[in-house]
Amino acid sequence: MSIQDDINIYGKRRVLYAIITLTIFLYLGRLYQLQYIYADEYGKKSEENSIRTIPKEPIRGYVYDRRGRLVVDNRPAFTVSIMPFEFDKRNTDLLASILQVEPAYVRERVKKGEQYNRFVPAKVKRDIDFKILSALEEYRDQLPGVDYQIESKRYYTTPARASHILGYTKEISETQLKSLGEGYTQGDVAGATGLEAQYESALRGQKGAEFSTVNVRGQVVGRFDNGKHDVPSVEGDDLLLTMDFSLQTLAESLFADKRGALIAIDPQNGGILAMLSKPDYDLSLFSGVTPAEIWHSLNTDEAHPLFNRATLTRYPPGSTFKMILAAAALENKIVSPSWRITCGGSFRMGNKIFKDEHVHGSVDMVDAIKRSCNVYFYQLMLKVGLDSWSEYGSKFGFGKPTGVDIYEENPGLLPTTEWMNKRYGENGWTRGFLPSLGIGQGELGVTPLQMALYAMALGNKGHYYRPHAVQGIIRKATHDTVKIAHDQRTISLKEDTWRVIREGMRGVVQEPGGTGGLARVKGVESGGKTGTAQNPHGKSHAWYIGFAPFENPKIAIVAMVENVGYGGSFAAPIAGMCIEQYLYGRLIRFDKDVQAKSPIAQSSLTKEKNITSSSQAKTPGVH
Repeated sequence: MSIQDDINIYGKRRVLYAIITLTIFLYLGRLYQLQYIYADEYGKKSEENSIRTIPKEPIRGYVYDRRGRLVVDNRPAFTVSIMPFEFDKRNTDLLASILQVEPAYVRERVKKGEQYNRFVPAKVKRDIDFKILSALEEYRDQLPGVDYQIESKRYYTTPARASHILGYTKEISETQLKSLGEGYTQGDVAGATGLEAQYESALRGQKGAEFSTVNVRGQVVGRFDNGKHDVPSVEGDDLLLTMDFSLQTLAESLFADKRGALIAIDPQNGGILAMLSKPDYDLSLFSGVTPAEIWHSLNTDEAHPLFNRATLTRYPPGSTFKMILAAAALENKIVSPSWRITCGGSFRMGNKIFKDEHVHGSVDMVDAIKRSCNVYFYQLMLKVGLDSWSEYGSKFGFGKPTGVDIYEENPGLLPTTEWMNKRYGENGWTRGFLPSLGIGQGELGVTPLQMALYAMALGNKGHYYRPHAVQGIIRKATHDTVKIAHDQRTISLKEDTWRVIREGMRGVVQEPGGTGGLARVKGVESGGKTGTAQNPHGKSHAWYIGFAPFENPKIAIVAMVENVGYGGSFAAPIAGMCIEQYLYGRLIRFDKDVQAKSPIAQSSLTKEKNITSSSQAKTPGVH
């Protein structure tokens, strides 16, 4: 071998050594880059592949009535979820057959999960039965990424439904996911209607997290670091309602075959004692998974059971609205209480005749309220005028939302001159529109909730409280009940105005000739007003508003029954029985020896306060 060959070999060795050295340095550099520069990024990815984070849903807060009785509870339920990045889509058909759903549905849920976060479990089916649970365990090895968790679903403990006020929960939509903000992920359940929606932030609680190690097939093999890093969920706070579910149960039974609404209010603070809208629906249908056919039937039912007649309607109130006109006339000194007219059963204005139900003869204001004389109020409305009438209607809260805490309501319609000009044109309406408005007909529209507050204000001589169904939130962490403050105001009328109006209402119930005698309760003096509102689509709607006891009201109430006829015949007796139930704690009208039993009307408030205070002390520990 020549010297030149040695030189060539030596040169090649140097090149080879240089390449080897460079390769080693490249590997060392890459190793340094992975270990130090990209440690956080790749460490996180590695952790995601070996550690599964399973969100732990909190137990939703409980709901108690004013006496501390549990009315909304929770029951355990199993929910199937899929980790999108671990799931083998070739197993879609197998999983769909186990869950008894269409494969397209599984694919859709996985796709949505991937779009949101492929490392977060996507919930596929809730409230599975034991048969499905067993099948999932049997095929666990063939379904990597598929798991199930124990969640809770609502359980209702009383015969009363109270569906429109309690509301229901359901899986959040994409729109809600954006609006609810942090703490929610796809597939979570949130309040959709009623108190469940209004108090979602209190009832919800806080999610926890459980960390588990998984193998290369995505199967859980144990808890990560013996659960030292798990984050426990925090239960939601409880609601203490103002409602009396004994009264709610009776009211619902009285409306079993009727359409309409009933609301009872505590006149001393605006708390809702009972609220119903009929027809209604069974909340338990929404506590787990609602079958599509049931949801479709509820939405297509011509009786509209999902529609809240208590807060979303706009009915003409009929004669129950006459006290608004009386107040406007007396406060503006347009007439005195002794102003009389002679009712011949009708009133002619131009070529139009406005009818009355009866011939009342000579009546003053108290008689006109007591006997519900339309002719009196036809003529009084022409004296008062639209602007003054609508001004006093607004004072009592008509034409605007009440601010009730159940998430949804209609402001109703209180016509003004401005509104009439827009609706008909300045020259398109005349004084001929006024008589109908004077007896609560025409363009006027109210909700039963507004009418209940109107009854409350009349019973209270102007003390008006914002309606609410929740009196406090029971904090799970401290077991304290945090009272919720609610607005109040005073409707200022002269004492003589209150006296005349209330005396007329007392006569409606308590005196012969009054139209609301069927609302009378033994041993309790009360005031009220009936109404029969004409309905162009069928029979008239029956109204009754009232309060009791007369001098120191503990309950104000409205009952509205659709398409049945006279308020005194159909709505008044329902309201009377509800007043009786609340003041006595039961129906006493069938008792033989009523005189020997003193009514609890005067003592019920003290007794109820004691019960409520006691229940508040015990409530946090009751589940």
